[in-house]
Amino acid sequence: MSQLPKCPECGSEYTYEDRGLFVCPECGHEWNESAEVATEGVIAKDANANLLAEGDSVTVIKDLKVKGASNPIKQGTKVKNIRLVEGDHNIDCKVDGFGPMKLKSEFVKKL
Repeated sequence: MSQLPKCPECGSEYTYEDRGLFVCPECGHEWNESAEVATEGVIAKDANANLLAEGDSVTVIKDLKVKGASNPIKQGTKVKNIRLVEGDHNIDCKVDGFGPMKLKSEFVKKL
């Protein structure tokens, strides 16, 4: 029998495989083999659960109010060449008409 990997979230050795996914019964984390081989860095998913990468282009899916600005960032605004960073607002980018900005990945979708 092959050795199953430990959970990347909690380090539990009691993982099991279910329909192509590895599952941790202790913390409930699920992952697939390709995610296990993922490179170091920030993992961010858009509103449709697509993985985002450095340099991707995204579209804003709802109007976003900006502190200190008179107008919001409108739905459908395209943002090119994003950078992924740690923290609550995990996308660092430059929005046309607004300048440098940090966005949450849950409010964008990948193009």
